[in-house]
Amino acid sequence: MLWRRMAEFPRLKLVLPSVDAGPGPQRSIAPRRGARPGRIVAVGGGKGGVGKSLVAASIGIELARRGSRVVLVDCDLGGANLHTCLGIDPPKRTLSDFVNHHVERIEDVVAPTASPNLSLVSGALDPLDAANPSHGQKLRFIRQLQTLEADFAILDLAAGTNKNTLDFFLLADQKVLVLVPEHGSVENAHRFVKAAFMRRLRAVSAIFGVPHLLDEDLDRGKFRGLSEVLEAIVGADAETGRQIREQMAAFRPGLVVNQARTPEDAELGHKIAKVWRQYFGIEMDVLGSVEHDDDVWRAARERRPLLLARPDGRAALSLARIASRIQAADAASADARR
Repeated sequence: MLWRRMAEFPRLKLVLPSVDAGPGPQRSIAPRRGARPGRIVAVGGGKGGVGKSLVAASIGIELARRGSRVVLVDCDLGGANLHTCLGIDPPKRTLSDFVNHHVERIEDVVAPTASPNLSLVSGALDPLDAANPSHGQKLRFIRQLQTLEADFAILDLAAGTNKNTLDFFLLADQKVLVLVPEHGSVENAHRFVKAAFMRRLRAVSAIFGVPHLLDEDLDRGKFRGLSEVLEAIVGADAETGRQIREQMAAFRPGLVVNQARTPEDAELGHKIAKVWRQYFGIEMDVLGSVEHDDDVWRAARERRPLLLARPDGRAALSLARIASRIQAADAASADARR
């Protein structure tokens, strides 16, 4: 099954930025021996229009500005628009070419951008080509995605709980969930996290050979929260339940509240994280909030990336702080693996 295959894939290769990187498009990403694997960051959410592409593009621009080699990947396979956040025209080669085997390597659809160290894999412009990839196509994409030679691969995911979107979210080393301070957005984010958690739990339970325990307990419909699902598995098989709980502890999304207008909006992430911890037993990292700022639409109208057009604006500074937290988490994870 998919998750068994995923475990066998090679990881991203980390490379250092060249010391003489100058202005202008940067595409070349050369390998470096002995480097630790690079990191995959997935930016998702349950609702469209919450600013996922803005957050993904801004994190990529900021990390590239600090010297990391970054590849932005537009995984909205039926509605690619990440190039607009970068202020560039649609690349000539996209994921459609990769999915249809017009090219065999994902590196062949990596396009340069105006930002040094930052490249783009554009999503499919023809939704019939790639919006619903087959199982084999998805495995091929994931395998090559994990062999991109970069410090960070940042995935801009489609909205909703499509299984492909959930699989790309779960694949990531750092999972970023974006929402806005509106009831509909919060409810959709709740559904997204629950769907992702359950898809991961089903996959892990199958790997440990106890999917029947999960299915039997879920069919009874008696659980108040996801933490009780884990408790039921522990009660049926303590050792297997302990190992599954350990695996599920890695499911720790990072939360970003976009378009925060008030102090209450800015604190919403902490309130949501508290609820999920108490009710569902899931830990969340609050990466921060992005202040509502008219500079966002002004930069979009000018077809310029926000962090380049208005680097000292409130929203740009908020996004730079979020990028710092992602970079710090990456460094801490690297230290823990040593």
